[in-house]
Amino acid sequence: MLTPLIAQEIARETSTIIGFNVLITDREGIVIGSGDTDRLGTFHEASVDVMRTLRSASHGTEAAYRLIGVQPGITLPILLNDESVGTVGITGDPDQVERFGRVVRNQTEILLRESLLQRSLLLRESAIEDVLRDLAHFDPEITEPDLIAFKAHELGYDFRLSRSVVVMDIDAPKEAHSPSEPGSFRAAMLRALRRTFPDPRDLVGSIAPGRFVVLRYLAMPYGEAPLTDLLTRCRGMADDLVRPHGVACRIGVGGIAASVAELHDSYRDATNALYLMNRLGRSEHVTHIADVRVHDLLATVAHGARARFAQALLGPLRQQPGWELTRKTITAWCESGFNLVQASSALHIHRNTLVYRLNKIEALLGPSFRDARTCLSVYLACLIDELEGSAAD
Repeated sequence: MLTPLIAQEIARETSTIIGFNVLITDREGIVIGSGDTDRLGTFHEASVDVMRTLRSASHGTEAAYRLIGVQPGITLPILLNDESVGTVGITGDPDQVERFGRVVRNQTEILLRESLLQRSLLLRESAIEDVLRDLAHFDPEITEPDLIAFKAHELGYDFRLSRSVVVMDIDAPKEAHSPSEPGSFRAAMLRALRRTFPDPRDLVGSIAPGRFVVLRYLAMPYGEAPLTDLLTRCRGMADDLVRPHGVACRIGVGGIAASVAELHDSYRDATNALYLMNRLGRSEHVTHIADVRVHDLLATVAHGARARFAQALLGPLRQQPGWELTRKTITAWCESGFNLVQASSALHIHRNTLVYRLNKIEALLGPSFRDARTCLSVYLACLIDELEGSAAD
């Protein structure tokens, strides 16, 4: 608990402030911190009795002379959780330095408690991130899901509760990687994420440079409200990063999950949403897997099979000028449920313009284009063409 690094920092800073040399020993009476660095590593005999009795002791010139490594001054026990972990001594006339004794001892104990708390928080943060990595790389053939669930339970998280995985990829500005402040941007990001997702059942961590993961608790019964709230929080987080700081930020949101295997699938959904968002050149900073679920499915089909399907259905249309505009028209028409008003609104064009475009498409593909089954097939072909085109770019 009382490490030489912490002890030396406390002793050096305190010695400078009070004008007397401050000395800190470990449980064995060895000096591990001192404003006078020549005393580091020496034995301080007076500390042994102080730790045994848990009572402070003053040492005049004669008393100090009879003890090994002791100079005139005062020695006090350092207590942490009612246990002595070392001593703090102040060198000088006991009558002069005694008034500093309790203040220095109390300040040392406060700093130690803060250091211990910080260490505990860092260990917990590391344990949470280990669990998140386990979920990201989960393979039922290699790892028992119960083991991951047990690790989470030890940290106070129940993986049977409904959650959605949020994956955030961030390209930090160059100044964020300043060697003078290692990890400061990462720490700032984690603090911002915890403010955005404050529920104690939310898991927040960083599993790789620039990649942050949140397991967002979704109140039951699961419905539109929790999902809307989640996406709103994600968009707010992205806006806070992009607008004032110019940080490149992409956020993918996975599906609902209530087990280790489902959380792994939700993580994969979130990362696939990120991948497809980049591949399709979408400008949105936040994408839910539901928005690209069909693209996700089509991306798993072999390239050759996709290309043949698209060519069979789109051949005549691809040869015409303004093919990308035609593709957007078909996509909007199908995604609006074949509703002229909604489709024209999505395309930001007049209803009559949409009718004109649809008539041109029908003239090339034939009257079967208006049949729902054929139109949906053409729609899938358009999505494939979008995937293929973005890959070529």
